[in-house]
Amino acid sequence: MSVVSQLIDYPAVRAYLFDLKNKGVSFGIDRMRVLVDRLGHPERAYPIIHVAGTNGKGSTAAMIETVLRNSGLKTGLFSSPHLVRQGERIQVNREILDEEEIVKYTRELCVIAEEIEADNPDMHPSFFEFMTAIGMLHFKKNNVDVAIFEVGLGGRLDATNVVDPEISVITSIGLDHCEILGDSLEKIAAEKAGIIKQGCPVVIGNLPQEPENVIRDIANQHCAPVLSVREVFGDDVIGYPETNLSGSFQRRNAATATVVCQYLKNAYNLSDKLIEKSLKNVQWEGRWQEVKVGERNLILDVSHNPDGAIGLDENLVRFVREKGYCPKVVVGVLGLARAKALLAVICQHASEVVLVVPNLPRALSFEELEEAIPGNFKGKVSRSSIETIFPAPDVCTLGDGSETLIVTGSIYLIGNVIERIRYSQPVEQSMLQDW
Repeated sequence: MSVVSQLIDYPAVRAYLFDLKNKGVSFGIDRMRVLVDRLGHPERAYPIIHVAGTNGKGSTAAMIETVLRNSGLKTGLFSSPHLVRQGERIQVNREILDEEEIVKYTRELCVIAEEIEADNPDMHPSFFEFMTAIGMLHFKKNNVDVAIFEVGLGGRLDATNVVDPEISVITSIGLDHCEILGDSLEKIAAEKAGIIKQGCPVVIGNLPQEPENVIRDIANQHCAPVLSVREVFGDDVIGYPETNLSGSFQRRNAATATVVCQYLKNAYNLSDKLIEKSLKNVQWEGRWQEVKVGERNLILDVSHNPDGAIGLDENLVRFVREKGYCPKVVVGVLGLARAKALLAVICQHASEVVLVVPNLPRALSFEELEEAIPGNFKGKVSRSSIETIFPAPDVCTLGDGSETLIVTGSIYLIGNVIERIRYSQPVEQSMLQDW
C-alpha cells in the first residue's frame, strides 16, 4: 500500500508529518531546489518579500503584510512556528490554511516526495520543506498579489532560500542558535546575509556595526543595494514609527517595515499615511499581548532568547512603574543560555517566579530552570504546569484576580497557553510546532 493511500484524513496526515519532523532537521537547500523544480516552481508565480533576522522577523513580516493588505492587495504570509494550529504558518489575507487543505496538499506532495526518494533516498523533503512547499502552492492557487516569507532559521541554508525575492530584509543580528549558525555576531550575520540575491535590494535594521559590515560586504559582492534603518531614521528610537505592538524593539521592527514599504511605494501604490495607519493596527499574537482569562488579566510574551530578554526588561520596567507592583511571572524555556538571560531579567522585577515545562521534548526541566535562577533572587520560586494554571478555557487558578499575571519564554509555551485558554477540546497540533 502506498503512503498516499493512507493519508485519508488530518490525523493521518499529522502523524505522517510528525514522522518527518521526528527524523530531525537537515539544513541545506538542495532538497528544496529539487522539490520546487518538480512542482514547476510555484514560488515564481508572485512577487516575494523575504525576511530574516535573529529577532523581529515575524513581527516585521506581519507589519509588512498588514500594510500591503490594507492597500487592497491579496497577500500571502508564510511564518513559523505556529502557536496552536498548523495552518497559522500559511495565510492568505490572514486566513489560515485549514486542516482539509493541509490534507490535500500533503497528499499531492507525498507522491512527488516518494518519486524523489526513489531517485535518491537522501533527498526526501523534511517537514519544514513540506510546509514551505505547501505555502508556495497555496499562494499560487489563490493568486496572491505578493507573498511575505519569513525565514525559518538562519538564511543561507533555510528552505525558503530558494525564492528570488523582490526585496530581502534582515531585521536584527543576535546570539541565538549558535550551535548551528556560529558563535559570533559576524558569523551569524553571514548566515542571515545568505538570503541576499544578485541585484536584489536588502533592507537592514539598526544593527551593531560589525555584523552590519559583514552584511554590506556580502551585499556589495552581489551588487545588491542596501537600505538601512539607521540611514533613514537614525539611532534614536524616539524618532521611529509607532506601532500598536508594545516596546521600543517593536518600533525598531516598525522602522524596518517602513523602509521596506517606502521602497515598494510606487510598485504597490502605498502612501505614507497608509503605512503609518497600518502599523498601528498589526495583529501578531504573543508579543506582550494583553488578554482576559475569566476575571484575570494576562500578558503573553514570547521573549525567548537573550536579545528578547532586553525587550522583556523594558516592558517589565514599564509594567512595574505603571502598575505599582511586582508581578507573578510564569516562565518556561528551551535552552539553558536562553533561560539564564530571561530569568536574570525576570528576577529583577517579579515577586514570584512560577516554573513550567512547555509540551516539547527540548524544553528545560524544572531542575535546569531552577539552576538558572539568580542566587540573589529573594522572591518565591515554585513549580507548576500549564494544565494546573489553566485547567479550562477562561479559567486561571494562579493569583487572586486583582493582579496581572505575565507568561513569558518559549513561543511554544505561549502556544500551549493559548490552546488551553481558548479551546474546549485539545487541538493537538503542538507536536508539529518545533521547526
